[in-house]
Amino acid sequence: MKRIKMPENLPRPVVLLSHRAPVAFRRSADGKRTARRGAGGLVTALTDLSTQLEDVRWVCAAGGGEDVAVAAEHPGEPVPVALTAQPRVVSRDSTEDSVVPLRFVDVPEDQHERFYGVISNPLLWFIQHGLYGANSPDLGDAEHHAFSEGYVPVNEAFADAVAEEVEAAGGSALVMLHDYHFYLVAERVRKRCPDALISQFIHIPWPGPDSWRLLPPSMRERLLHGLLGNDVVAFHTEGSARRFLLSAQELLGLRVDLDTLTVEVDGRTVRARYYPISIDVASLRELASSKAVVDRIEDLSQNLAHGECQLILRVDRTDPSKNIVRGFAAFGLMLEDHPELAGKVRFLALLQPSRLDVPEYAAYLSAIAAQVARINARYDHLDYEPIDLRLIQDLPLAVAAYSACDVLMVNAVVDGMNLVAKEAVVVNRRDAVLVLSENTGAHQELGDYAVTVYPYDIRQQADALYEALTRPREQRRANLRDAAGVIERNDIAAWFSAQLADLAR
Repeated sequence: MKRIKMPENLPRPVVLLSHRAPVAFRRSADGKRTARRGAGGLVTALTDLSTQLEDVRWVCAAGGGEDVAVAAEHPGEPVPVALTAQPRVVSRDSTEDSVVPLRFVDVPEDQHERFYGVISNPLLWFIQHGLYGANSPDLGDAEHHAFSEGYVPVNEAFADAVAEEVEAAGGSALVMLHDYHFYLVAERVRKRCPDALISQFIHIPWPGPDSWRLLPPSMRERLLHGLLGNDVVAFHTEGSARRFLLSAQELLGLRVDLDTLTVEVDGRTVRARYYPISIDVASLRELASSKAVVDRIEDLSQNLAHGECQLILRVDRTDPSKNIVRGFAAFGLMLEDHPELAGKVRFLALLQPSRLDVPEYAAYLSAIAAQVARINARYDHLDYEPIDLRLIQDLPLAVAAYSACDVLMVNAVVDGMNLVAKEAVVVNRRDAVLVLSENTGAHQELGDYAVTVYPYDIRQQADALYEALTRPREQRRANLRDAAGVIERNDIAAWFSAQLADLAR
Protein backbone atom coordinates (compact mmCIF):
# COMPACT_ATOMS: atom_id res chain seq x y z
CA MET A 1 0.00 0.00 0.00
CA LYS A 2 1.13 3.53 -0.74
CA ARG A 3 2.19 5.48 2.33
CA ILE A 4 -0.37 7.91 3.74
CA LYS A 5 0.78 11.34 4.82
CA MET A 6 -1.31 13.00 7.50
CA PRO A 7 -1.78 16.75 6.77
CA GLU A 8 -0.05 18.82 9.44
CA ASN A 9 -3.04 21.03 10.21
CA LEU A 10 -5.40 18.18 11.10
CA PRO A 11 -6.02 17.62 14.83
CA ARG A 12 -4.61 14.56 16.57
CA PRO A 13 -5.34 11.84 17.45
CA VAL A 14 -7.54 10.12 14.88
CA VAL A 15 -10.44 8.39 16.63
CA LEU A 16 -12.04 5.72 14.44
CA LEU A 17 -15.45 4.17 15.08
CA SER A 18 -16.80 1.04 13.42
CA HIS A 19 -19.26 -1.56 14.63
CA ARG A 20 -17.09 -4.52 13.71
CA ALA A 21 -13.75 -4.87 15.48
CA PRO A 22 -10.44 -5.41 13.66
CA VAL A 23 -9.69 -8.39 15.92
CA ALA A 24 -11.77 -11.04 17.66
CA PHE A 25 -10.56 -12.75 20.83
CA ARG A 26 -11.79 -16.25 21.69
CA ARG A 27 -10.95 -19.20 23.95
CA SER A 28 -9.88 -22.44 22.28
CA ALA A 29 -11.00 -25.87 23.45
CA ASP A 30 -7.91 -26.19 25.62
CA GLY A 31 -8.63 -22.86 27.31
CA LYS A 32 -6.01 -20.77 25.53
CA ARG A 33 -6.83 -17.27 24.31
CA THR A 34 -6.77 -16.91 20.54
CA ALA A 35 -7.05 -13.87 18.29
CA ARG A 36 -7.88 -13.52 14.61
CA ARG A 37 -8.22 -10.61 12.22
CA GLY A 38 -11.72 -9.24 11.70
CA ALA A 39 -13.52 -10.14 8.48
CA GLY A 40 -15.25 -7.87 6.00
CA GLY A 41 -14.15 -5.29 3.45
CA LEU A 42 -14.57 -2.21 5.64
CA VAL A 43 -12.75 -3.51 8.68
CA THR A 44 -9.96 -4.93 6.49
CA ALA A 45 -9.47 -1.57 4.81
CA LEU A 46 -9.53 0.35 8.10
CA THR A 47 -7.09 -2.11 9.65
CA ASP A 48 -4.53 -1.55 6.91
CA LEU A 49 -5.03 2.22 7.04
CA SER A 50 -4.97 2.54 10.83
CA THR A 51 -1.57 0.90 11.14
CA GLN A 52 -0.11 3.74 9.05
CA LEU A 53 -1.34 6.51 11.33
CA GLU A 54 0.98 7.67 14.08
CA ASP A 55 -1.69 8.56 16.63
CA VAL A 56 -4.94 6.61 16.32
CA ARG A 57 -7.51 5.04 18.63
CA TRP A 58 -10.23 2.67 17.42
CA VAL A 59 -13.61 2.32 19.11
CA CYS A 60 -15.53 -0.85 18.22
CA ALA A 61 -18.05 -3.34 19.56
CA ALA A 62 -16.98 -6.19 21.80
CA GLY A 63 -17.90 -9.27 19.80
CA GLY A 64 -17.98 -11.72 22.69
CA GLY A 65 -17.04 -12.47 26.25
CA GLU A 66 -13.33 -12.79 25.54
CA ASP A 67 -13.23 -9.29 24.00
CA VAL A 68 -14.80 -8.04 27.23
CA ALA A 69 -12.25 -9.97 29.30
CA VAL A 70 -9.35 -8.48 27.34
CA ALA A 71 -10.76 -4.98 27.84
CA ALA A 72 -11.17 -5.62 31.58
CA GLU A 73 -7.45 -6.36 31.81
CA HIS A 74 -6.80 -2.76 30.68
CA PRO A 75 -9.20 -0.74 32.88
CA GLY A 76 -9.66 2.87 31.89
CA GLU A 77 -7.55 2.67 28.73
CA PRO A 78 -7.68 1.16 25.23
CA VAL A 79 -6.13 -2.25 24.59
CA PRO A 80 -2.87 -2.00 22.59
CA VAL A 81 -3.12 -4.63 19.84
CA ALA A 82 -0.63 -5.44 17.09
CA LEU A 83 -2.85 -5.82 14.03
CA THR A 84 -0.59 -8.25 12.22
CA ALA A 85 -1.60 -11.46 10.41
CA GLN A 86 -1.68 -13.06 13.86
CA PRO A 87 -3.00 -10.26 16.12
CA ARG A 88 -1.83 -10.06 19.72
CA VAL A 89 -2.03 -7.77 22.73
CA VAL A 90 1.23 -5.91 23.37
CA SER A 91 2.55 -3.56 26.03
CA ARG A 92 1.60 0.12 26.08
CA ASP A 93 5.14 1.20 25.25
CA SER A 94 5.49 -1.10 22.22
CA THR A 95 7.13 0.62 19.22
CA GLU A 96 5.77 -1.76 16.59
CA ASP A 97 4.26 0.05 13.58
CA SER A 98 1.19 -2.20 13.56
CA VAL A 99 -0.02 -1.36 17.09
CA VAL A 100 -3.46 0.27 17.36
CA PRO A 101 -5.18 0.97 20.71
CA LEU A 102 -8.68 -0.57 20.70
CA ARG A 103 -11.57 0.60 22.86
CA PHE A 104 -14.14 -2.21 23.13
CA VAL A 105 -17.72 -1.19 23.90
CA ASP A 106 -19.72 -3.92 25.62
CA VAL A 107 -23.44 -3.72 24.83
CA PRO A 108 -26.00 -5.94 26.62
CA GLU A 109 -27.11 -8.73 24.29
CA ASP A 110 -30.82 -7.88 24.29
CA GLN A 111 -30.08 -4.21 23.66
CA HIS A 112 -27.69 -5.09 20.84
CA GLU A 113 -30.32 -7.30 19.21
CA ARG A 114 -32.79 -4.38 19.15
CA PHE A 115 -30.09 -2.06 17.78
CA TYR A 116 -28.72 -4.46 15.16
CA GLY A 117 -31.32 -7.14 14.47
CA VAL A 118 -34.40 -4.90 14.34
CA ILE A 119 -33.30 -1.37 13.36
CA SER A 120 -29.92 -1.50 11.61
CA ASN A 121 -30.75 -4.79 9.89
CA PRO A 122 -33.14 -5.10 8.26
CA LEU A 123 -34.92 -1.72 8.64
CA LEU A 124 -32.20 0.79 7.71
CA TRP A 125 -30.45 -1.62 5.37
CA PHE A 126 -33.67 -2.40 3.46
CA ILE A 127 -34.66 1.26 3.19
CA GLN A 128 -31.25 2.32 1.93
CA HIS A 129 -31.05 -0.51 -0.61
CA GLY A 130 -34.58 -0.02 -1.94
CA LEU A 131 -35.63 -3.52 -0.90
CA TYR A 132 -39.08 -2.80 0.47
CA GLY A 133 -40.85 -1.67 -2.69
CA ALA A 134 -44.56 -2.41 -2.36
CA ASN A 135 -43.87 -4.57 0.70
CA SER A 136 -43.39 -1.66 3.07
CA PRO A 137 -42.49 -2.46 6.68
CA ASP A 138 -45.01 -2.67 9.49
CA LEU A 139 -43.81 -0.43 12.31
CA GLY A 140 -45.47 -1.36 15.56
CA ASP A 141 -44.65 -1.21 19.24
CA ALA A 142 -41.75 -3.63 18.82
CA GLU A 143 -40.00 -1.43 16.26
CA HIS A 144 -40.56 1.77 18.22
CA HIS A 145 -39.26 0.03 21.32
CA ALA A 146 -36.25 -1.28 19.42
CA PHE A 147 -35.43 2.24 18.29
CA SER A 148 -35.84 3.97 21.66
CA GLU A 149 -34.43 1.12 23.77
CA GLY A 150 -31.92 -0.29 21.32
CA TYR A 151 -30.65 1.97 18.53
CA VAL A 152 -30.67 5.15 20.64
CA PRO A 153 -28.91 3.88 23.80
CA VAL A 154 -26.36 1.86 21.81
CA ASN A 155 -25.50 4.96 19.79
CA GLU A 156 -25.22 6.91 23.03
CA ALA A 157 -22.85 4.31 24.49
CA PHE A 158 -20.57 4.43 21.45
CA ALA A 159 -20.73 8.23 21.32
CA ASP A 160 -19.67 8.42 24.95
CA ALA A 161 -16.77 6.04 24.30
CA VAL A 162 -15.63 8.19 21.37
CA ALA A 163 -16.01 11.38 23.40
CA GLU A 164 -13.97 9.93 26.26
CA GLU A 165 -11.13 9.18 23.85
CA VAL A 166 -11.28 12.73 22.51
CA GLU A 167 -11.37 14.21 26.02
CA ALA A 168 -8.42 12.06 27.06
CA ALA A 169 -6.50 13.68 24.21
CA GLY A 170 -7.34 17.19 25.40
CA GLY A 171 -10.65 17.74 23.61
CA SER A 172 -9.36 18.15 20.06
CA ALA A 173 -9.21 15.22 17.65
CA LEU A 174 -10.17 14.04 14.18
CA VAL A 175 -13.15 11.73 14.63
CA MET A 176 -13.95 9.41 11.72
CA LEU A 177 -17.21 7.50 12.13
CA HIS A 178 -18.28 4.68 9.84
CA ASP A 179 -21.58 3.43 8.51
CA TYR A 180 -25.30 3.24 9.14
CA HIS A 181 -25.16 1.74 12.62
CA PHE A 182 -24.17 5.08 14.14
CA TYR A 183 -26.35 7.85 12.74
CA LEU A 184 -26.84 9.40 16.20
CA VAL A 185 -23.22 9.43 17.35
CA ALA A 186 -21.88 12.66 15.80
CA GLU A 187 -24.47 14.98 17.37
CA ARG A 188 -23.74 13.65 20.87
CA VAL A 189 -19.96 13.78 20.39
CA ARG A 190 -20.19 17.38 19.16
CA LYS A 191 -22.07 18.46 22.29
CA ARG A 192 -19.36 17.00 24.50
CA CYS A 193 -16.37 17.85 22.30
CA PRO A 194 -17.11 21.04 20.33
CA ASP A 195 -13.47 21.35 19.20
CA ALA A 196 -13.42 17.95 17.50
CA LEU A 197 -13.46 17.70 13.70
CA ILE A 198 -16.04 15.00 12.90
CA SER A 199 -16.69 13.10 9.67
CA GLN A 200 -18.85 10.09 8.94
CA PHE A 201 -18.53 7.75 5.97
CA ILE A 202 -21.68 5.87 4.97
CA HIS A 203 -20.77 2.78 3.01
CA ILE A 204 -24.23 1.93 1.69
CA PRO A 205 -26.40 3.92 -0.73
CA TRP A 206 -28.39 6.91 0.47
CA PRO A 207 -31.89 7.00 -1.08
CA GLY A 208 -34.06 10.00 -1.83
CA PRO A 209 -36.40 11.69 0.66
CA ASP A 210 -39.46 9.62 -0.28
CA SER A 211 -37.73 6.41 0.79
CA TRP A 212 -37.16 7.87 4.25
CA ARG A 213 -40.89 8.54 4.57
CA LEU A 214 -41.23 4.83 5.32
CA LEU A 215 -40.10 5.91 8.81
CA PRO A 216 -42.18 8.17 11.04
CA PRO A 217 -40.86 11.70 11.66
CA SER A 218 -39.85 10.73 15.20
CA MET A 219 -37.27 8.33 13.74
CA ARG A 220 -36.19 9.88 10.45
CA GLU A 221 -35.77 13.40 11.80
CA ARG A 222 -33.68 12.16 14.70
CA LEU A 223 -31.46 10.16 12.34
CA LEU A 224 -30.92 13.15 10.06
CA HIS A 225 -30.22 15.55 12.92
CA GLY A 226 -27.76 13.03 14.31
CA LEU A 227 -25.86 12.87 11.03
CA LEU A 228 -25.85 16.66 10.76
CA GLY A 229 -23.71 16.73 13.90
CA ASN A 230 -20.82 15.91 11.55
CA ASP A 231 -18.68 18.46 9.74
CA VAL A 232 -18.54 16.13 6.72
CA VAL A 233 -20.92 13.34 5.71
CA ALA A 234 -19.28 11.21 3.03
CA PHE A 235 -20.53 8.62 0.55
CA HIS A 236 -19.19 6.56 -2.34
CA THR A 237 -21.08 8.43 -5.06
CA GLU A 238 -22.19 11.95 -5.87
CA GLY A 239 -25.77 10.71 -6.22
CA SER A 240 -25.87 9.57 -2.61
CA ALA A 241 -24.37 12.86 -1.43
CA ARG A 242 -26.98 14.86 -3.33
CA ARG A 243 -29.85 12.69 -2.09
CA PHE A 244 -28.65 13.18 1.48
CA LEU A 245 -28.87 16.95 1.06
CA LEU A 246 -32.30 16.67 -0.56
CA SER A 247 -33.42 14.64 2.45
CA ALA A 248 -32.26 17.42 4.78
CA GLN A 249 -34.04 19.98 2.62
CA GLU A 250 -37.37 18.18 2.20
CA LEU A 251 -37.65 16.38 5.52
CA LEU A 252 -36.12 19.01 7.84
CA GLY A 253 -36.71 22.21 5.87
CA LEU A 254 -33.03 23.15 5.88
CA ARG A 255 -31.27 25.35 3.33
CA VAL A 256 -28.99 23.36 1.03
CA ASP A 257 -26.69 24.26 -1.86
CA LEU A 258 -26.46 21.46 -4.41
CA ASP A 259 -23.63 23.21 -6.27
CA THR A 260 -21.31 23.25 -3.25
CA LEU A 261 -22.94 20.17 -1.66
CA THR A 262 -23.53 21.90 1.66
CA VAL A 263 -26.35 22.35 4.17
CA GLU A 264 -26.74 25.03 6.83
CA VAL A 265 -27.78 23.84 10.30
CA ASP A 266 -27.54 25.56 13.69
CA GLY A 267 -25.19 28.20 12.33
CA ARG A 268 -22.79 25.60 10.90
CA THR A 269 -22.06 24.45 7.38
CA VAL A 270 -22.14 20.68 6.94
CA ARG A 271 -20.53 19.33 3.79
CA ALA A 272 -21.64 16.26 1.86
CA ARG A 273 -18.77 14.65 -0.05
CA TYR A 274 -18.11 11.51 -2.08
CA TYR A 275 -15.05 9.30 -2.31
CA PRO A 276 -15.29 5.93 -4.10
CA ILE A 277 -13.66 3.36 -1.85
CA SER A 278 -11.16 0.97 -3.37
CA ILE A 279 -8.78 -1.89 -2.55
CA ASP A 280 -5.14 -2.49 -1.68
CA VAL A 281 -4.00 -3.56 -5.14
CA ALA A 282 -0.49 -4.65 -4.16
CA SER A 283 -1.68 -6.84 -1.28
CA LEU A 284 -4.34 -8.51 -3.41
CA ARG A 285 -1.89 -9.26 -6.20
CA GLU A 286 0.54 -10.67 -3.67
CA LEU A 287 -2.19 -12.98 -2.40
CA ALA A 288 -3.08 -13.95 -5.98
CA SER A 289 0.47 -15.22 -6.53
CA SER A 290 0.55 -17.24 -3.29
CA LYS A 291 0.63 -21.05 -3.35
CA ALA A 292 -2.81 -21.29 -1.72
CA VAL A 293 -4.36 -19.35 -4.61
CA VAL A 294 -2.25 -20.85 -7.40
CA ASP A 295 -3.23 -24.37 -6.33
CA ARG A 296 -6.91 -23.44 -6.48
CA ILE A 297 -6.46 -21.81 -9.90
CA GLU A 298 -5.06 -25.10 -11.17
CA ASP A 299 -8.06 -26.98 -9.79
CA LEU A 300 -10.55 -24.54 -11.34
CA SER A 301 -8.75 -24.64 -14.68
CA GLN A 302 -8.93 -28.42 -14.80
CA ASN A 303 -12.56 -28.73 -13.75
CA LEU A 304 -14.45 -25.58 -14.80
CA ALA A 305 -12.48 -23.36 -17.19
CA HIS A 306 -10.59 -25.43 -19.72
CA GLY A 307 -10.49 -25.88 -23.48
CA GLU A 308 -13.67 -24.42 -24.98
CA CYS A 309 -15.38 -24.19 -21.60
CA GLN A 310 -15.87 -20.65 -20.27
CA LEU A 311 -16.47 -19.71 -16.66
CA ILE A 312 -18.95 -17.13 -15.37
CA LEU A 313 -18.37 -16.15 -11.75
CA ARG A 314 -20.16 -14.34 -8.97
CA VAL A 315 -18.89 -13.82 -5.41
CA ASP A 316 -21.50 -12.44 -3.04
CA ARG A 317 -23.25 -12.57 0.27
CA THR A 318 -26.75 -14.08 0.10
CA ASP A 319 -28.27 -10.63 0.51
CA PRO A 320 -31.47 -9.78 -1.42
CA SER A 321 -29.79 -6.59 -2.66
CA LYS A 322 -27.24 -8.70 -4.57
CA ASN A 323 -29.98 -9.85 -7.00
CA ILE A 324 -28.69 -13.41 -7.19
CA VAL A 325 -31.97 -15.08 -8.15
CA ARG A 326 -32.51 -12.81 -11.15
CA GLY A 327 -28.90 -13.33 -12.17
CA PHE A 328 -29.39 -17.09 -12.29
CA ALA A 329 -32.69 -16.64 -14.14
CA ALA A 330 -30.85 -14.57 -16.76
CA PHE A 331 -28.20 -17.26 -17.13
CA GLY A 332 -30.88 -19.92 -17.58
CA LEU A 333 -32.59 -17.79 -20.23
CA MET A 334 -29.30 -17.31 -22.07
CA LEU A 335 -28.80 -21.08 -22.24
CA GLU A 336 -32.31 -21.49 -23.64
CA ASP A 337 -31.58 -18.84 -26.29
CA HIS A 338 -28.21 -20.39 -27.17
CA PRO A 339 -28.42 -24.15 -26.68
CA GLU A 340 -25.07 -24.51 -28.42
CA LEU A 341 -23.47 -23.20 -25.20
CA ALA A 342 -24.75 -26.11 -23.11
CA GLY A 343 -21.70 -27.92 -21.81
CA LYS A 344 -19.42 -25.07 -22.87
CA VAL A 345 -20.13 -22.56 -20.11
CA ARG A 346 -20.36 -23.00 -16.33
CA PHE A 347 -21.55 -20.55 -13.69
CA LEU A 348 -19.56 -20.72 -10.43
CA ALA A 349 -21.30 -18.97 -7.53
CA LEU A 350 -19.30 -18.54 -4.31
CA LEU A 351 -21.91 -17.34 -1.84
CA GLN A 352 -21.54 -16.51 1.82
CA PRO A 353 -24.75 -17.06 3.84
CA SER A 354 -25.62 -13.79 5.52
CA ARG A 355 -27.89 -12.69 8.39
CA LEU A 356 -29.94 -15.88 8.41
CA ASP A 357 -31.57 -14.77 11.66
CA VAL A 358 -33.45 -12.20 9.56
CA PRO A 359 -36.46 -13.98 7.96
CA GLU A 360 -36.08 -12.18 4.62
CA TYR A 361 -32.50 -13.37 4.29
CA ALA A 362 -33.33 -16.97 5.16
CA ALA A 363 -36.16 -16.97 2.61
CA TYR A 364 -33.85 -15.50 -0.03
CA LEU A 365 -31.27 -18.24 0.47
CA SER A 366 -34.03 -20.81 -0.09
CA ALA A 367 -35.06 -18.99 -3.28
CA ILE A 368 -31.46 -19.08 -4.53
CA ALA A 369 -31.20 -22.83 -3.97
CA ALA A 370 -34.56 -23.44 -5.67
CA GLN A 371 -33.57 -21.41 -8.74
CA VAL A 372 -30.27 -23.31 -9.08
CA ALA A 373 -32.07 -26.66 -8.76
CA ARG A 374 -34.58 -25.73 -11.48
CA ILE A 375 -31.92 -24.66 -13.97
CA ASN A 376 -29.60 -27.59 -13.33
CA ALA A 377 -32.51 -30.06 -13.63
CA ARG A 378 -33.16 -28.96 -17.22
CA TYR A 379 -29.81 -30.40 -18.28
CA ASP A 380 -29.79 -33.70 -16.41
CA HIS A 381 -30.06 -35.55 -19.72
CA LEU A 382 -26.78 -34.00 -20.89
CA ASP A 383 -24.89 -34.95 -17.76
CA TYR A 384 -24.23 -31.21 -17.45
CA GLU A 385 -24.62 -29.07 -14.32
CA PRO A 386 -24.62 -25.45 -15.52
CA ILE A 387 -24.44 -23.84 -12.05
CA ASP A 388 -21.86 -24.80 -9.45
CA LEU A 389 -23.24 -23.29 -6.22
CA ARG A 390 -20.93 -23.26 -3.20
CA LEU A 391 -21.99 -21.78 0.13
CA ILE A 392 -18.57 -20.94 1.42
CA GLN A 393 -16.32 -18.15 2.66
CA ASP A 394 -12.86 -18.92 1.28
CA LEU A 395 -10.73 -15.93 0.30
CA PRO A 396 -8.01 -17.90 -1.55
CA LEU A 397 -10.71 -19.70 -3.56
CA ALA A 398 -12.44 -16.41 -4.38
CA VAL A 399 -9.18 -14.82 -5.56
CA ALA A 400 -8.39 -17.93 -7.62
CA ALA A 401 -11.83 -17.70 -9.22
CA TYR A 402 -11.25 -14.01 -9.97
CA SER A 403 -8.07 -15.05 -11.74
CA ALA A 404 -9.59 -17.92 -13.73
CA CYS A 405 -13.01 -16.60 -14.80
CA ASP A 406 -14.04 -15.34 -18.24
CA VAL A 407 -16.99 -13.27 -17.01
CA LEU A 408 -17.69 -11.72 -13.62
CA MET A 409 -21.36 -10.98 -12.96
CA VAL A 410 -22.31 -8.17 -10.57
CA ASN A 411 -26.02 -7.41 -11.09
CA ALA A 412 -26.90 -5.91 -7.70
CA VAL A 413 -30.22 -4.12 -7.27
CA VAL A 414 -28.19 -1.36 -5.67
CA ASP A 415 -24.78 -1.34 -4.01
CA GLY A 416 -22.78 1.39 -2.30
CA MET A 417 -19.65 0.31 -4.17
CA ASN A 418 -19.09 -3.45 -4.70
CA LEU A 419 -15.42 -4.23 -4.23
CA VAL A 420 -15.70 -7.66 -5.86
CA ALA A 421 -15.76 -5.90 -9.23
CA LYS A 422 -12.56 -4.05 -8.39
CA GLU A 423 -10.81 -7.08 -6.95
CA ALA A 424 -11.45 -9.24 -9.99
CA VAL A 425 -10.21 -6.82 -12.62
CA VAL A 426 -6.78 -6.40 -11.00
CA VAL A 427 -5.96 -10.13 -10.73
CA ASN A 428 -7.77 -11.76 -13.67
CA ARG A 429 -5.58 -13.76 -16.06
CA ARG A 430 -8.13 -14.61 -18.80
CA ASP A 431 -9.13 -11.18 -20.14
CA ALA A 432 -12.40 -11.39 -18.24
CA VAL A 433 -15.42 -9.26 -19.07
CA LEU A 434 -17.14 -7.42 -16.24
CA VAL A 435 -20.96 -7.56 -16.34
CA LEU A 436 -21.87 -4.72 -14.00
CA SER A 437 -25.11 -3.27 -12.67
CA GLU A 438 -25.64 0.41 -13.36
CA ASN A 439 -26.79 0.76 -9.74
CA THR A 440 -23.42 -0.03 -8.16
CA GLY A 441 -20.98 2.62 -7.05
CA ALA A 442 -18.30 0.75 -9.02
CA HIS A 443 -20.17 1.49 -12.25
CA GLN A 444 -19.19 5.16 -12.09
CA GLU A 445 -15.52 4.17 -12.37
CA LEU A 446 -15.70 0.96 -14.38
CA GLY A 447 -18.86 1.27 -16.48
CA ASP A 448 -16.97 2.36 -19.60
CA TYR A 449 -15.06 -0.94 -19.57
CA ALA A 450 -17.95 -3.25 -18.66
CA VAL A 451 -21.17 -4.65 -20.11
CA THR A 452 -23.84 -2.72 -18.21
CA VAL A 453 -26.88 -4.54 -16.87
CA TYR A 454 -30.19 -3.25 -15.54
CA PRO A 455 -30.99 -5.28 -12.43
CA TYR A 456 -34.73 -5.86 -12.92
CA ASP A 457 -34.51 -6.71 -16.65
CA ILE A 458 -33.82 -10.44 -16.92
CA ARG A 459 -33.98 -10.44 -20.71
CA GLN A 460 -31.36 -7.69 -20.95
CA GLN A 461 -29.13 -9.48 -18.44
CA ALA A 462 -29.33 -12.69 -20.48
CA ASP A 463 -28.29 -10.81 -23.60
CA ALA A 464 -25.49 -9.09 -21.68
CA LEU A 465 -24.08 -12.43 -20.55
CA TYR A 466 -24.03 -13.67 -24.14
CA GLU A 467 -22.37 -10.45 -25.29
CA ALA A 468 -19.72 -10.85 -22.61
CA LEU A 469 -19.01 -14.48 -23.55
CA THR A 470 -18.67 -13.66 -27.25
CA ARG A 471 -16.82 -10.33 -27.01
CA PRO A 472 -13.65 -10.32 -29.19
CA ARG A 473 -10.46 -11.18 -27.33
CA GLU A 474 -8.66 -7.93 -28.15
CA GLN A 475 -11.56 -5.86 -26.86
CA ARG A 476 -11.68 -7.97 -23.70
CA ARG A 477 -7.97 -7.49 -23.11
CA ALA A 478 -8.11 -3.72 -23.64
CA ASN A 479 -11.15 -3.26 -21.39
CA LEU A 480 -9.60 -5.28 -18.58
CA ARG A 481 -6.31 -3.39 -18.83
CA ASP A 482 -8.04 -0.01 -18.70
CA ALA A 483 -10.29 -1.02 -15.80
CA ALA A 484 -7.29 -2.26 -13.81
CA GLY A 485 -5.54 1.05 -14.49
CA VAL A 486 -8.43 2.96 -12.92
CA ILE A 487 -8.20 0.86 -9.75
CA GLU A 488 -4.41 1.15 -9.58
CA ARG A 489 -4.65 4.95 -9.65
CA ASN A 490 -7.50 5.13 -7.16
CA ASP A 491 -6.53 2.52 -4.59
CA ILE A 492 -7.44 2.39 -0.90
CA ALA A 493 -4.64 4.77 0.09
CA ALA A 494 -5.85 7.35 -2.44
CA TRP A 495 -9.41 6.99 -1.06
CA PHE A 496 -8.30 7.75 2.50
CA SER A 497 -5.84 10.47 1.52
CA ALA A 498 -8.55 12.33 -0.42
CA GLN A 499 -10.69 12.46 2.72
CA LEU A 500 -7.79 13.73 4.84
CA ALA A 501 -6.98 16.42 2.28
CA ASP A 502 -10.56 17.68 2.22
CA LEU A 503 -10.78 17.64 6.01
CA ALA A 504 -7.55 19.62 6.19
CA ARG A 505 -9.04 22.26 3.88
